[in-house]
Amino acid sequence: MKYFWSVFILLLILACSSDNSNRNPYLQEVSFRFEINLNLPLYANLNSIGNPIYVGNSGVGTRGAFVIKSSLNTFYAFEASCPNHAPNNCSTMTLDGQNVVCDCEGYNYSLFTGQQLDRPDDGNRYYDLLFYNTTISGNTVIISN
Repeated sequence: MKYFWSVFILLLILACSSDNSNRNPYLQEVSFRFEINLNLPLYANLNSIGNPIYVGNSGVGTRGAFVIKSSLNTFYAFEASCPNHAPNNCSTMTLDGQNVVCDCEGYNYSLFTGQQLDRPDDGNRYYDLLFYNTTISGNTVIISN
């Protein structure tokens, strides 16, 4: 019986694995909460589907966030710092229609999916945009991490 429990515990320990998720090594996942009042003129673009805005307020993510309304009651928010290198003087991305562009390498990302649109085929690991949670409460969109 002692042998059985020893083997069982050994198998249990071997079955456990460390977290091998696809966490981005370049971006810290900072905790924050920011409310966007859709009645304010500053955020009026979010009342229409497909019109993104940049929220550059202090304390919102690492370099701010891009927010887009993707359907009637769905909003997406993503980190504004390029996910494929450490934050630096050129890593805050800029809006280009419904995409964002990294000024350092020129990488393009979709604000509807967060995916990199022009991923090089060079065998290196590339990351998609860092996603933030969004919730709707009346005329307020809350983005948080």
